[in-house]
Amino acid sequence: MVKGKRVGIVGAGNVGSTIAYSLAMNGSCHEIILRDNKIEIARGKALDMSQAAAAVRSHSVVIVAESMADMTDCDVVVITAGSPRLPGMSRDDLLMINANITREVIVGVAKYSPNAIVIMVSNPLDAMTYVALKESGFDRNRVIGMAGILDSARMAAFIQEKLGYGGGQIRASVMGGHGDDMVPLPRYSTVAGVPLSDLLSADEIEEVVQRTRKGGAEIVALLQTGSAYYAPAKSTVIMVEAILKDTKQIHPCAVYLEGEYGYHDVVSGVPVMLGANGAEKIIEITLDDSEKEMFDKSCSSVQSLIDTLNSNNFFEGE
Repeated sequence: MVKGKRVGIVGAGNVGSTIAYSLAMNGSCHEIILRDNKIEIARGKALDMSQAAAAVRSHSVVIVAESMADMTDCDVVVITAGSPRLPGMSRDDLLMINANITREVIVGVAKYSPNAIVIMVSNPLDAMTYVALKESGFDRNRVIGMAGILDSARMAAFIQEKLGYGGGQIRASVMGGHGDDMVPLPRYSTVAGVPLSDLLSADEIEEVVQRTRKGGAEIVALLQTGSAYYAPAKSTVIMVEAILKDTKQIHPCAVYLEGEYGYHDVVSGVPVMLGANGAEKIIEITLDDSEKEMFDKSCSSVQSLIDTLNSNNFFEGE
């Protein structure tokens, strides 16, 4: 009998539970394990999702881990746990709070699912991916941050809104960190293969770029009591399925750089080939001077967060 695929999800809030629901509906894996400090709420959601899976004749089951010790032998572990970003709060404000939460979670993952591929969703995303990599001791291909797919999807949605056509045919490209310093790449963005610059003016493209940068904040301001979760969850599911199905597809993801694009010891979003071993290959695309300048700014922004962690002796004693 072929071993069923198992996906662990730490954090059963809006993003985590929507990821679990989407995986269960797709029948992407045999078992989905939810872990949350609010165990009864996690149990209720798991029961509801298992019944939804039964309704669509999916073979997936959703269960609850009362502790990290119950999250054993997962193929993929998604970490969404962390303090949410509230209106007026910058991603940087979350740094120390979420770094400590990430450390606690990743130690459990490394112990009980030592062969798992980890997908980080917690913010500030790039810094938390760095923390997870350092604390787990895993190879860099096994710790990946979800940001680029989400940012690209936001950019594509804004392009469609601006054009009024092309839905489903838009390929938007975004690199760099997740946040104000992301690097939208209009030059690599197309609609049915047609370059974006042939369809929108420079000013219109700049409007799309700026709105993409503030995409998360725009939703936070509208919701007032939380942040986006449908698009972040679906973007994460795309990564999980690429790994479980070993698709070898290229997606923009946050990974640890070891010389690629000229950077070392920093995490940033770049195109990677996703497969059964995680980020199996980093794709280096050619950047022009202005794109290099934006990417440099983006990496410097993440580096400042890493420096803050170091100045607070976060990694000492390891």
